[in-house]
Amino acid sequence: MKLSRRVSWFLLAFGAWSWVIWVTFVKNLVKDASGLAFEDGSPTAYFWVHLALAITSFILGTAVGVIGFRGVRAHMKEPRLDATGDDVQTGQPTR
Repeated sequence: MKLSRRVSWFLLAFGAWSWVIWVTFVKNLVKDASGLAFEDGSPTAYFWVHLALAITSFILGTAVGVIGFRGVRAHMKEPRLDATGDDVQTGQPTR
């Protein structure tokens, strides 16, 4: 299956966005002072559940980002064609 250029960029951006969001969340989870994540210095069930969610999101975000990266890289390797089917950079026909 071949991804469009737009979908490839979207998947790559989604993977990167996922990492930014969840890294921030984990930092805030570790610094939690409300008592939800830690009780008497030890992690609570809330902490473990949310850490598991973050790890799962890291894995899925990485997988989605890799798929997007491969799609973007594949589009960069192929020649861009104009309306007549000629290579935009070289002007040479691709037929």
